[in-house]
Amino acid sequence: MLFPTTIAGSLPKPEWLAEPNTLWAPWKSSGEVLARAKRDATMLAVKLQEDAGIDIVTEGEQARQHFVHGFLEKIEGIDFAHKVEMGIRKDRYKAMVPQVIAPLRLKGRVHADEAGVARTHTTHKLKFTMPGPMTIIDTIADQYYGDRVKMAFAFAELLNEEARALQADGVDVIQFDEPAFNVYMDEVSDWGIKALERAAEGLTCVTAVHICYGYGIKANTDWKETLGSEWRQYEDIFPAIARSPIQQVAIECRNSKVPLELLGLLTGKIVQAGVIDVASDTVETAEDVVKVIDAVSKFVPKSNIVATTNCGMAPMHRDIAEAKLVALGAGAKLARQRLG
Repeated sequence: MLFPTTIAGSLPKPEWLAEPNTLWAPWKSSGEVLARAKRDATMLAVKLQEDAGIDIVTEGEQARQHFVHGFLEKIEGIDFAHKVEMGIRKDRYKAMVPQVIAPLRLKGRVHADEAGVARTHTTHKLKFTMPGPMTIIDTIADQYYGDRVKMAFAFAELLNEEARALQADGVDVIQFDEPAFNVYMDEVSDWGIKALERAAEGLTCVTAVHICYGYGIKANTDWKETLGSEWRQYEDIFPAIARSPIQQVAIECRNSKVPLELLGLLTGKIVQAGVIDVASDTVETAEDVVKVIDAVSKFVPKSNIVATTNCGMAPMHRDIAEAKLVALGAGAKLARQRLG
């Protein structure tokens, strides 16, 4: 199939998931109710994607509060009780983050429940996202290792452990999200790719890395205004990614200032081309999607293009996100008819 569709990862959570009403089941604990709500939200996320015509679905990250911290919550050696303020993405913005205070070790499975629910409730291909090692260490304070690279590889080992388990759960595509790759360009080539490869080591399912300029939040949109008329950061890191065994690269293309010719540097890779803008509430049309796919096809073989969203949709209004999903599915279908 030309131009299969997927989403970058996250979807907005249903309103009732934020504060599940324990009156629904007064005989259950609030933890049980929350767990049930997360399972229900995961099933809903899968169904919404299927109805929108999405070919490779995700669980929508419905069981996580944050795309990084959702993984960290199941790791020993991390102190969530005493968060500290830290600059994120080279001090682009400040955030309260947990601290690494001891050797890192998984407490057990991290994403078994949501992966199991999603796999049980769809026959579509299933993609699962996890934060990459460089992005993790850029989103947590180190009070133990004293070495960014050493800590990154410690996290890479844990990511690999969970990734192998997800593969055994029936996940078809495992994607590591590395927005930090467009901030620390020298470090990407020095050790970032190696840490990513360690996280994906031994996987036989499809592997992907998602790189982006961030969610459509104010800190990111303000930063983008400082980057000039062309965003060429990827020019420094795409050759290194092209040499890696990672098979797919998810990248924003809709309404971004990334010169699309840079995609030609990703020799041999499947490109998950972002054709849906997650920094705008304007809902794309199918025609809009076709235009972006057509533009990408000038630099990437059509057989190597997967249509996706620019980034996760978690911060968006739910009705807008769902409408954008429908546009993604309809646009890819139209592209197959016109460009295939």
